[in-house]
Amino acid sequence: MNKISTSKLKPGMIVGSDVLNYDNKTVIAKGTKLSQTLITRLELYGILSIYVEDEVKETASGQNGAQAEEGREPSHFEKLRDTELFKEFQADYEEGKKSLEFHVSEMVDKNVEVDPILLLEKPLDMISKAGSRVSVIDMLHAMRGFDDSTFAHCMNVALLNYVVSGWLRWSKADQEMAMMAGILFDIGKLKVSREILNKKTPLTEDEKKEIKRHAEYGYQILKDRDLPDHIKSTAIMHHERFDGSGYPLKLHGDRVDLFARLTAVSDVYDAMTSARVYRGPICPFRVVEIFEDEGLEKYDPDIIMTFLKNVTYTYIQNACRLSDGREGTIIMLNPGEYSRPVVKCGNEFIDLNKHKELRIEDLH
Repeated sequence: MNKISTSKLKPGMIVGSDVLNYDNKTVIAKGTKLSQTLITRLELYGILSIYVEDEVKETASGQNGAQAEEGREPSHFEKLRDTELFKEFQADYEEGKKSLEFHVSEMVDKNVEVDPILLLEKPLDMISKAGSRVSVIDMLHAMRGFDDSTFAHCMNVALLNYVVSGWLRWSKADQEMAMMAGILFDIGKLKVSREILNKKTPLTEDEKKEIKRHAEYGYQILKDRDLPDHIKSTAIMHHERFDGSGYPLKLHGDRVDLFARLTAVSDVYDAMTSARVYRGPICPFRVVEIFEDEGLEKYDPDIIMTFLKNVTYTYIQNACRLSDGREGTIIMLNPGEYSRPVVKCGNEFIDLNKHKELRIEDLH
């Protein structure tokens, strides 16, 4: 019996032991033959890996074994992880995250004033070394392991804010302001109990209310500090929505600070594409689909459309797996339906905008 990542499961594999959710209820019983529907169910439950029977794994994923014997071509992200550029980016990321944790903790626990330039130094250096905004998105995707700490999330959002503000053609000063907003936007979570933040079982109503208070906590931490108003506003407004459906102030439209509107998009995208204690990472194209399905009115139209167009463009020529198990390459976007590009599978070109029953399940 072998433990297999959910993203690598194939239809036909046999479940080796009961798969339980976080309430210890059986999701799939031992001995069940996996279908694509069952694999999707595991992903929706946020189950990162399961046990499968050895002999079936070897048969069902014999393609993998054959590819290995034949010298299977490594995927784009496998190649990227082997490069010196990625290894340096990853090392700088870990160093930057530790520095961020130290300085922000000093602010919160000891009321120490921190020079914003210190907080920007490492992320800006990482951007410079990466060479392009597409490269930064690639690097972040290649690092999608399990780390749902507040500091990792803030590093990711800071980098995304910088990238997206560049796509929006904001000034250099505003791009750096956007990065700073991302670094400090979730600082209020340091005032929320770790037991609640890291809880694997469903939150109670009181716990949900407490987590929502992190926006107000963040503003209280920052309001009297020598920081730009945009940074303070982003801390309290990053969960506001353009249509007024957010919290805690129920603001709408231009009443929401511009940098908070940007951070709202980066925050949701990073949270959904990263692993969490209660689920695995969600495929970027599925996240884009959720943005489209939820109604773009929730976000600043200019920001969300620029984001969706450019973030999906970064995955052109990436290998992917479709929901029916076929492997292919993303070759072209459909404007306005960015979650449903054209995928080449062998000699067949599949326009996902015409095949609504299919979607991209994974990127390689």
